[in-house]
Amino acid sequence: MTSRFLSLDVFRGLVMVLLMTEATLELPQLAAFYPDSAFWQFVGYQTSHERWVGCRLWDMIQPSFMLMVGVAVPFSIASRLAKGATHAQLWQHTWRRAAILVGLGILLRSMGRAQTYFTFEDVISQIGLGYPILFWLAFLSARVQWAALAVILVGYWALFAFWPLPDAASAMPEVLLEKKPYMPLTGFFAHWNIHSNPANYFDQWFLNLFPREQPFVTNGGGYVTLSFIPSLGTMLLGLRAGQLLRLERPIRQQVQTMLIWGAGAILLGLVAQYAGICPIVKRIWAPAWTLFSGGLVLLLLALCIAAVELWQWRRGAFWFIAVGANSMAAYLLHWTIHSWLVANVRTNIGYWLTALPEGVQFGIIGLIAFVLAWWLMVWLYRRKLFVRI
Repeated sequence: MTSRFLSLDVFRGLVMVLLMTEATLELPQLAAFYPDSAFWQFVGYQTSHERWVGCRLWDMIQPSFMLMVGVAVPFSIASRLAKGATHAQLWQHTWRRAAILVGLGILLRSMGRAQTYFTFEDVISQIGLGYPILFWLAFLSARVQWAALAVILVGYWALFAFWPLPDAASAMPEVLLEKKPYMPLTGFFAHWNIHSNPANYFDQWFLNLFPREQPFVTNGGGYVTLSFIPSLGTMLLGLRAGQLLRLERPIRQQVQTMLIWGAGAILLGLVAQYAGICPIVKRIWAPAWTLFSGGLVLLLLALCIAAVELWQWRRGAFWFIAVGANSMAAYLLHWTIHSWLVANVRTNIGYWLTALPEGVQFGIIGLIAFVLAWWLMVWLYRRKLFVRI
C-alpha cells in the first residue's frame, strides 16, 4: 500500500484501538460506578452493544473491520499480480485464507471449553465464509458488483419477510430466558425477532451437525451463521471503495464520491426502518443494518482520508498506524491476552490503589492494561512483526 493511502492504516488503527478498549478499559463497568453522572452513563451506553434494534458506537467496530477487508482486496490483488502471481495462485491463496479465518474463529471461541465449539457468527469466521465470493466479485464490473449487493440485500430481506411467523406463545419462552430485557418486535418487524427468525432455525439444524456438548438451540445474543450473507454486502461496499481509491483520480474527487455513497446508504437504511420495511438490527445483520452501518463507515473513512491525505494531518498518526498495519494481531491479542493483562495489573498494582475510590481504582487498572496492550502493538510494529493470513 502506497504512502498516498496511509489513511487506511490510520482508520484501521482507530477501529482496532476501539476494540482494544473493550477488554482493557471495560468502560460500561466503569460507568456503573457513577450511576448519577450523565457523562459516564453516555460513555457506558456507547461502549456497549445495542440489545436488538438500533446502533451504538461499539456496534460500529465490526462493520468497520469488515468494510476495510473489502477495501484491501483490490490493493492485495494488484500487489500479488505485480509480483507475478497467476490467477490460479490468487485463488489458492483466497481459499487458504478463508479456511484459516473460519478455523481461527472456531479456535478462539473454543478457548476454555471442554471441546471444540462450532459456531460461525464471529467477525473473522463471517469474513472467511464470504471472502471467496468477495474475491470473485472483485474481477467483475462495477455494475455487476452493485447488482450483486442489491441481490444480496433483497434476497436476505425476502428470506425473513416471507418466512412464516411462529406462534407468539411458543416463541416467548426463549425470549424470557435472556439475561437482558428484550421487547419483542410486533407487526411486520416480528419477522426479525430474536430466536424466532429463519437464520436461527437454520442454525438449529446446521450447528447440530457438528459434535457439541449440548444440542444448539439459540445463541444468547441472537447472532446467526447466515449473517455472513448480508455482511458480504458490507465487504462489497468496501470493495467498491477500494477500487475507487485505485483509480487515477484526484483524492478530493474520491472523497466526495465516498461521501455520496455513504450518505445514500445511510438514507436507504433509515428509510427501510422508518417506512416499516426492515429494522436496523446488527446481531442478525439485517439489510437495513448493512446499509446504515456501511454508510456510516464510508463517511468516517472518507473523513479520515481527507484528514490524512488532503489536509496532511500526521501528528500522532504513528500510534494508530502501528495498530492498523497489524490489525489481525490486534484482533488475536484482544481475544487472548487483554483480559489476562487486566487481571495481572489488578493483582500486582491493585493493592497500592486501595485508598482510592473503587471506581478510580477500576479506571486506573484498566488504563494501565490498555497502555500496555497498545505498547505491545507498537513494539510489534517497530520490529516488523506482522500477522498475515
